[in-house]
Amino acid sequence: MFDLGTQELIVIFIVAFLVFGPKKLPELGRTLGKGIRELKTAMRGVKESLEESGATDITDEIKTAKSNVEESIYKSIESHITEKEEEKEVKEETGTGRDLNGTTGEEGKEKKETDKDG
Repeated sequence: MFDLGTQELIVIFIVAFLVFGPKKLPELGRTLGKGIRELKTAMRGVKESLEESGATDITDEIKTAKSNVEESIYKSIESHITEKEEEKEVKEETGTGRDLNGTTGEEGKEKKETDKDG
């Protein structure tokens, strides 16, 4: 559970013996054992109640929603790429080389230079 070796357990017992003393150590062990046992039974009960309530249905719904979101993202990216390719083809076919603002390459450069100056 905690992956404690023999040496670690011995050190823990020695420290507990020094801190709590020989009279309270057995009582402390019993209390600790009861607490761990109650924790295990509570965890088992929660696990069983989740299995009974149909937690697998919820995980299936989450997986379906995840795949739907992924699919819509891929479609959106794909349509954006397709639009860019179509714009590029139109520019090449017309030979105008106009950008999205409707200016040609030379006009765009002149416009940028005047923006920098003014």
